[in-house]
Amino acid sequence: MRVFVTGGTGVVGSTVVAELLGNGHTAVVLARSDASAQAVEAAGAEPLRGALGELDVLRTGAAQAEGVIHLAFGNDFSSPGAVAKSVAEETAAITALGEELVGSDRPFVVVSGTPWVPGRASTEADPASTDGPVGGRGRTVTAALGLASRGVRASAVRLPRTVHNEGTGGFAGMLTTIARQSGVSGYPGDGTQRWPAVHARDAAVLFRHALEKAEAGTAWQAVADEGDRVLDIATVIGRRLGLPVKPVPAETYGPLGAIFSADQPASSAHTRQALGWEPKHPSLLEDLENIQP
Repeated sequence: MRVFVTGGTGVVGSTVVAELLGNGHTAVVLARSDASAQAVEAAGAEPLRGALGELDVLRTGAAQAEGVIHLAFGNDFSSPGAVAKSVAEETAAITALGEELVGSDRPFVVVSGTPWVPGRASTEADPASTDGPVGGRGRTVTAALGLASRGVRASAVRLPRTVHNEGTGGFAGMLTTIARQSGVSGYPGDGTQRWPAVHARDAAVLFRHALEKAEAGTAWQAVADEGDRVLDIATVIGRRLGLPVKPVPAETYGPLGAIFSADQPASSAHTRQALGWEPKHPSLLEDLENIQP
């Protein structure tokens, strides 16, 4: 299958592209710079020059593909305004891609996040989260899944708070970066809140499964670790970096402070049973041992 991929050079995207190429598919990857285009070519894929905000480029990529995987996001969490801008850009991109696929019965796999359900682990049956600073992403993904009624085999792969590879990536990666900058391996609250996680290579397999066989309108959870305590995550980071481990104010994490402080475990039981997906790579706490001092 010829697959158009946005966000194909990031931590998750690069592994998705490798997974596609390793299983008989070809990939056309959105590349916004010369460096990104070179990385795409080095991986064995075809670059399509353009940025997420260039909707005509996205429509061209989708029109020429047999399937689409959307992974790109601005990831600027420096301020509420920056987050809102990234969400709006992604909404326009997903809308443009989806409209191009209407009536084609082609697969359209969009990235999403595991929902936050108070008191228990979220499941695939729970609706996408629509509250908070990135709530707009949930509304956009819900609309994308609604394209199932318009002849698009749309599905969503929900990623947990940390998608990791060699000790980097996701919320845990942000904790590591802040620890290096501040000299303290910090965590919000009392540290008992739980974050789900998955290795990027395992997540990539699920994206491929969704592309190949997910039914229209379905959501899947790429969760390997149902919930690691943030204190345990910060403890490994502190030990690897030789830094003290201490609680810090939620405001340390800017617009994401409330999300960082929330207990948000997630399950992937249905995904494993229905799609035959089984994580095989190291857990988050194991992978964090790769952090270099």
